Amino acid sequence: MRVERTFAFVDLCGFTRFTDAQGDDESVRVLTQFRTAVRESATDFGVRVAKWLGDGAMFVGVQTEPLVAAVVGLEADLSETVPLPLRGGIAAGAVIVFEGDDYTGSAVNLAARLCDLAGPHEVLCTPEVAELRPPGIDALPVGEVDIKGLVHRVSVVRLTAHPAPEPLPEIAR
Repeated sequence: MRVERTFAFVDLCGFTRFTDAQGDDESVRVLTQFRTAVRESATDFGVRVAKWLGDGAMFVGVQTEPLVAAVVGLEADLSETVPLPLRGGIAAGAVIVFEGDDYTGSAVNLAARLCDLAGPHEVLCTPEVAELRPPGIDALPVGEVDIKGLVHRVSVVRLTAHPAPEPLPEIAR
């Protein structure tokens, strides 16, 4: 049986190098901060952390909008608290629930590959996901790209949060 789900993969860029340079204790501190932020983001937006992948995670959601908000918000939050940039990939579609607690299908694979393709501080998705993004998130088309393991080129969109508005100046009285 197939179900519609949205998937995101996120990953800390440069974690292996960071661990080599800073040592295990510092890498555990950063990883703890990362996992705490991931759990909080998932809870705040009603999405599930499906898997931990070392210095990364896989999210799954039954709706696209909250998952997009969770991932884009997580990237913004972590850029202020963790010394490593986050990258992410998001895709949606019909998948098979495998053995009751896992998913298999092209949407899962595409989300993982989009994360691999993303650069530091970048969240990439499909145009279909971008259309369902919440207010406050911009979508910039990247174009069609070749993705490792996929036969056809894929249209890709970059998601970013709007910058915070500047406070209004006080009126002189």
